[in-house]
Amino acid sequence: MGLPMAHRLHLSGFKVLGYDIRPLSEFTQFAKNMLSDPARIAGSKILLSVVRSERQTLDLCFDVQGVFRRDKYPQTLVVSSTISPRFIKYLSTRLPKDVRLIDAPMSGAPVAAEQGTLSFMIGGKKEVVDDLMPMFESLGEQIFYCGGIGAGMTLKVINNYVAAASVVSVRRAFDIARQLNVEIDQLREVMAASSGATWFGDRFDEIAWARQGYDPENTIGILEKDVLSALDAVAELPQFENTPLDSTLLEAVRSLKPYEQ
Repeated sequence: MGLPMAHRLHLSGFKVLGYDIRPLSEFTQFAKNMLSDPARIAGSKILLSVVRSERQTLDLCFDVQGVFRRDKYPQTLVVSSTISPRFIKYLSTRLPKDVRLIDAPMSGAPVAAEQGTLSFMIGGKKEVVDDLMPMFESLGEQIFYCGGIGAGMTLKVINNYVAAASVVSVRRAFDIARQLNVEIDQLREVMAASSGATWFGDRFDEIAWARQGYDPENTIGILEKDVLSALDAVAELPQFENTPLDSTLLEAVRSLKPYEQ
């Protein structure tokens, strides 16, 4: 997601530099805008983080790259990864006091990032969000201000719990249709016009990872992480208990096989 977001911001007139642990050769035309030394991140005003996990967030901020352990660091950190809301609250206690933290997870595939049609769920101080609104508006069509720190992430992980269930359901429906000799294209047409409509099913051909099988390192693996983040969000609530549905959903995500037309 980070690369198409960077492209979109660049096309919108923002000065954008990128950093990644992957080789610069993987970034094609954007390679000239990539930093090879994480120390140079300190010169940026805003750090927009789109790393995969809580562990990678800690590496970026404090450990391996250690952006916020340096004498100079960005004054604003925008976390657009999908991670636990409880982790966002923890992150806010570790950052230097003068850093403005915003949680702004987004919804939409890389194609939506390229087109500037992402949806953002944002948490943090309203005046900081207002300052950043031109950036969000260049990347997204639907921008929801949800409240204080962690509020955006809370909405996002609940949304992604539902999204993971729809991915599993749509892929299962396609398997059932095949066994019953139903044309998949016809099924999709009916679903899109009926109660079976879903973001995943309606955009199946547009979503680059729609046909993936489960692998901890791919986007289907991210679905597993997102479900776990939603469950972590309520882990300390005594009235909430994990249900068989939670376990079944995780098992179903992990059992997805590559889809072949």
